[in-house]
Amino acid sequence: MPAGTAARAAAPAGSEPMLLYLVKQVELAVRSHLDNLLRPAGLTALQYTALTVLERHPDMSAAQLARNSFVTAQSMADMITALEGRGLIERHRDQADRRRLVVALTTAGRDLLDDYRDQVAALEKRMLAGLGSDETSRLRHCLHACRANLVG
Repeated sequence: MPAGTAARAAAPAGSEPMLLYLVKQVELAVRSHLDNLLRPAGLTALQYTALTVLERHPDMSAAQLARNSFVTAQSMADMITALEGRGLIERHRDQADRRRLVVALTTAGRDLLDDYRDQVAALEKRMLAGLGSDETSRLRHCLHACRANLVG
């Protein structure tokens, strides 16, 4: 059965698709556009996400970074190896707990994010085209609430 057929088959003909389906479709479209945008830098959307998480939350453990980047611990281990090999991140001991190894952006990682910031913002603007600032703000609020309902 093709992807998405099960979601459509579960709903009566002519009805609106489930919000779960629409959210997944938006996620897949964003990821595809990000992959295309970041390909010249040799970066995937998931790697970019991990770098932006580290930008907002420096010195995270690999497990924390995996949870916040929406990947498994094994995938994150591979990603850390790749990003560290490119000099975009570094691992070091946590200053507060020397037993703990944490991950942080390097200057090269910050520079790469800066190089793509405007293009990623333009992609978000394209995604939100036709929505007013109030609608965009409400959408952000609603998505935060949806996430909190599932995480908390």
